[in-house]
Amino acid sequence: MDHPEGAGSQRADRVDFDRRVRVEFLGAQISSDGGLLVMRELDDALGLSDLAAATLRDTRPGKNTFHRLEGLFRQSVFGRLAGYEDVNDADRLALDPVMRQVVGGRAVDAQAASASQMGRFD
Repeated sequence: MDHPEGAGSQRADRVDFDRRVRVEFLGAQISSDGGLLVMRELDDALGLSDLAAATLRDTRPGKNTFHRLEGLFRQSVFGRLAGYEDVNDADRLALDPVMRQVVGGRAVDAQAASASQMGRFD
């Protein structure tokens, strides 16, 4: 028998995956970090990155801000969750399809932050 409250769509802790993401095997676009997508959805449901991003101040002058601070924060945190200890792997992760989804924003269609961008953020 189902739970009396059920799994209704009105719950605040319900995850909503990006429907543009499809799981299929494409040898040139493979990632071993697919579990990060689940963590990102949980993060969105709980609002943890949004809470952290609200305290960040962007002091970068001019228009040289391709990635928003929220995305840089996510790339830093989720990269460490995936086992990447520092920014040395950022150039490879910038092209990783899962990391691009995790970072969000412009990274979804282009690439995530490079090692030099992440180094300046950290």
